[in-house]
Amino acid sequence: ESLSCARVLLTGASAGIGEQMAYHYARFGAEIVLTARREAVLQKVVEKCLTLGAKKIFYIPADMSSPSEPEKVVQFAVQKLGGLDYLVLNHIGVTRFQMWAGDVEYTRWLMQVNFFSYVALATAAFPTLEKNKGSLVVVSSLIGKIPTPFTTSYSATKFALDGFFSSLRHELIMQKRNISITLCILGLIDTDTALENTRGKVHLTASPAPEAALAIIRGGATRVQEVFYPWWLQYICYLWVLFRNDRDQVLQSYYNYSSP
Repeated sequence: ESLSCARVLLTGASAGIGEQMAYHYARFGAEIVLTARREAVLQKVVEKCLTLGAKKIFYIPADMSSPSEPEKVVQFAVQKLGGLDYLVLNHIGVTRFQMWAGDVEYTRWLMQVNFFSYVALATAAFPTLEKNKGSLVVVSSLIGKIPTPFTTSYSATKFALDGFFSSLRHELIMQKRNISITLCILGLIDTDTALENTRGKVHLTASPAPEAALAIIRGGATRVQEVFYPWWLQYICYLWVLFRNDRDQVLQSYYNYSSP
């Protein structure tokens, strides 16, 4: 009920978890602006959202590797919806699931897409979020809590998200600014990209994207500080901190190091 007519800007909405979030928000009767790189795919998501009950829905294609895009996207959303109640940051750049090969330029590019654009989007949206006592929802990963093989650059971006937005949350509390920040820590999700990247390399069962999307939305709506999906990831993080001597051996048991 609280999401009916809520004004939502959702990034990375053309596929995977972002697409599933768009459908959930539509079913809840939200007013939505979707953004992603691929316009044709966005149009199809918009059409389905309309059939599911979205009160209003708009889209804007944007490439977050361009530093000028975040502010443009937020301005578009505020203009179309009259303000924002939720900013949901979910997009990621193309991820290489492989051992480090020394490509520094790729790491810079991925940091722009996965981290700096998140900071820029949040900064641009702060005035309208504060005015509306809104919520900032940041989709991260277990790889932003626990460093794993094959994910050097991606893990760095997710650790950066955790550090920045967790620190920012404390500052907002100190300043008594009524904006909630929810950081979402996800495990392996059964999106096409994730399954393709990890096939033959990771001995883990993927969790369903629609349920992950709903957990993220619920966390933002209830203004919790962190969401863990699946729920047991929270205990994995606790154990990682407590059992420092044995953790590398346990971690390695879930990976196929012979895979190229």
